[in-house]
Amino acid sequence: MSGNAVKITMLIPHMKRENLTRPSPTFINFRAERKSFDEIVDLFAHGASPARILAFRPSDETQARVRELLERNAADELTEQEAAELECFGEVEHFMQLVKLRAREYLKTKT
Repeated sequence: MSGNAVKITMLIPHMKRENLTRPSPTFINFRAERKSFDEIVDLFAHGASPARILAFRPSDETQARVRELLERNAADELTEQEAAELECFGEVEHFMQLVKLRAREYLKTKT
């Protein structure tokens, strides 16, 4: 076991546990945001291959909502709730970038 694995394992018991039946108030509170999160959960729940992960794109509805929020942000017109929604979309996007990076690395080792 590497040193990093030991550190991570020691942190896990101290992590706050959330009830999975009730979404966190700071994450997944918005309809389109929830849909975006569900799209990713479904991708992994169906046992996505690295190729499917790399091909994943958010739904048209999610992309349209993000564009709308980005336009409103550029015009300095976001409400506090919309700013939080945009931040969550950013977190989901960052997560998927990391997953896709790993999938690319995995595919390189398999070829």
